[in-house]
Amino acid sequence: MINKGLSKVGIFLLNVLSLLPLFLLYRLADAFYVLIFYVFGYRRKVVKENLTNAFPEKSTAEIFGIEKRFYKFLTSLFIEVIKMKSISKKELNKRVRFKNVDLVEAYLKNNESVIFCSSHYGNYEWVCMAIGLNFSGQHYPIYKPLSSEAFDNWFLNMRSKFGNHMVSMRQTLRAIQASKNEATMFTFGSDQAPSKDESNYWTMFLNQESSIQLGVEKIAKKTNRPVFYLKINHLKRGYYEVDCVPICLNPAETAEFEITEMHTRFLEDMIKEAPAYWLWSHRRWKYKPEQKVQKVVTHDRNIMDAIA
Repeated sequence: MINKGLSKVGIFLLNVLSLLPLFLLYRLADAFYVLIFYVFGYRRKVVKENLTNAFPEKSTAEIFGIEKRFYKFLTSLFIEVIKMKSISKKELNKRVRFKNVDLVEAYLKNNESVIFCSSHYGNYEWVCMAIGLNFSGQHYPIYKPLSSEAFDNWFLNMRSKFGNHMVSMRQTLRAIQASKNEATMFTFGSDQAPSKDESNYWTMFLNQESSIQLGVEKIAKKTNRPVFYLKINHLKRGYYEVDCVPICLNPAETAEFEITEMHTRFLEDMIKEAPAYWLWSHRRWKYKPEQKVQKVVTHDRNIMDAIA
């Protein structure tokens, strides 16, 4: 009861904070940066370890520079997520611009569906929101529910305010089956680490053995939906450009794990190009391979077989 009450108070304060203009919120972000980087050292050990392992060729000074830029961006991202509650369509479209929309629309207008690969890079939350405003098809972002019901509902309300249909990870196949006669876009966070029990494919990613989600590949090959990567470019504070890059237009013709390697390498190159904007505070490599297993564990076989 106490936790639920505190959650409601916290959400109320966040909603009030969201009403402030972004230029004031960014001043708060600057102060927040000093606190979490210099005073509290929020996950600095995790971030430093991740960066050092990912870029062994970089000097200590270079790693420290990326680390500082990451924390400055992280505090801005936190403020921008809060702003989602009150941001207008006009403001969002001014701050998130898409390239190569016509490549995706060519499929949607022909009543064909596509798959978007995304990642925890740049302001992935704003990008996900803006998709519902910039494309003609129905948008189904896949998300992992939060442990707090109150905050989970708060996020769902914000994420779906511009027409997105949020789908929890465990409901993905059912949502695809239910919408198979519509022109849809399903967006997957391709850098989300699988649980230990579901770590069935390992590959080198950022200089470390990494388990990779196979959901994008399994669904793409089964449905032969073209796969586009949402390449997010951080232009300046609060402004993003999203390039819809086709990485696989005929998934049914690919070899096993080929699509998985495609989107993994694409993300790796994107991070190396501008490393400060990926979520380095995430414990991405907390699981290590006890043995290399390259197999697909099939869930909901009847539903998967029904998708075509």
